[in-house]
Amino acid sequence: MASDAKFRKQVAGRPLRSPAKRLTDEELLARLHSFGIDLDRSSFGRLCHESLSAEEIARPLIAKCAFETRQEQLEGDWIWVCLDALWQRWFPDKPSFEMLDDKMQAGYELEASGNVEAACRIWLDGWNTVLHLFDKAGFQSIGEFDDRFLGTQSLFNWIQNLEIELWNAGLKDRQFLTARITVCEEGLRRFEADDEFMTENWRRALAESYFELGEAGKADGLYHAWLLTDPQWGWGWIGWSDCYRFTRTELRNLHKAEDLLQEGLSIAGVRDFQDLAERLADLYEATGRVDEGREMRRQAEMSSPAIQHTLEVLPNVLRRKSIATFGDDGLPLSELPKLANLQSTSSAQVTGKRPKIGRNEPCPCGSGQKFKKCCARGLPTT
Repeated sequence: MASDAKFRKQVAGRPLRSPAKRLTDEELLARLHSFGIDLDRSSFGRLCHESLSAEEIARPLIAKCAFETRQEQLEGDWIWVCLDALWQRWFPDKPSFEMLDDKMQAGYELEASGNVEAACRIWLDGWNTVLHLFDKAGFQSIGEFDDRFLGTQSLFNWIQNLEIELWNAGLKDRQFLTARITVCEEGLRRFEADDEFMTENWRRALAESYFELGEAGKADGLYHAWLLTDPQWGWGWIGWSDCYRFTRTELRNLHKAEDLLQEGLSIAGVRDFQDLAERLADLYEATGRVDEGREMRRQAEMSSPAIQHTLEVLPNVLRRKSIATFGDDGLPLSELPKLANLQSTSSAQVTGKRPKIGRNEPCPCGSGQKFKKCCARGLPTT
């Protein structure tokens, strides 16, 4: 409201949660009574036990009032506002969606001010709230949670922000790396089938945290098991190599990092071949092997044609066309299997939905700004 005049105009005349927090119990109950709603602590406690949010309790009560004018509808928001204030005051041990949303937003404010450690402490409390609500409602997926949550953030994006900021906080205080391990292990246990991209990021974050805490054997064991099951996971090879290249511990081993990247590149049909090759080129150049780095980048460009997809609508048919564009040198016949793999991988990724990107992640357009301040502007929130 403070920064957006258009939003201030939209909410003008609506009751806000902040003033309600200053009202006494009697004043809140009197407000509810003015709408024909009489509650005591016991009856309200039963409703809170059965519901996930004060809004869910308020919705049918507001519907019964049958408000006719817009002003009456605005005033009807007091029902939700009062119920939320009473829930948080009387039953703070019974988490609600509103409580979770408050913790998420408080963390973002602290993170924006540079106090990452304090943000992570609040967000770890929010993570426990998420798990409580999952168990209470019997949710089976993050998507199912978000369909009911409808908060300021989506759980899908916030969980990824939490994992990233736990790493940043862990660079100063190692207890946050231990917390990151706990979050990733619980996330993989509960949500491994939810989203492949997020699962792969959690795996890398888990192994990376173990490695940074000096448990290289644990990290090696995890990557060995994952890549034994899915040897074509290109970013798995990159993540394993990065452990040995970018660690701040005495475990840094550039020869090991190079061997892992080369092993990944030797896998037939490895995904993200170009990323693997670019990482190896970076390593060559960082160790003074400029010519080898240049050659590796050339191979990466040859093996990664630009693929453009179009959709053609015909009667009863939606046909997808793909055009691959190569450089002047063309494509060696030996590279055709990689092209087929790239084509099938690219095809599988086209879902018709925009990618799920954390609000505070770098914008994928390369502007250097956070996503929320760049390409996310004007997009509907989730």
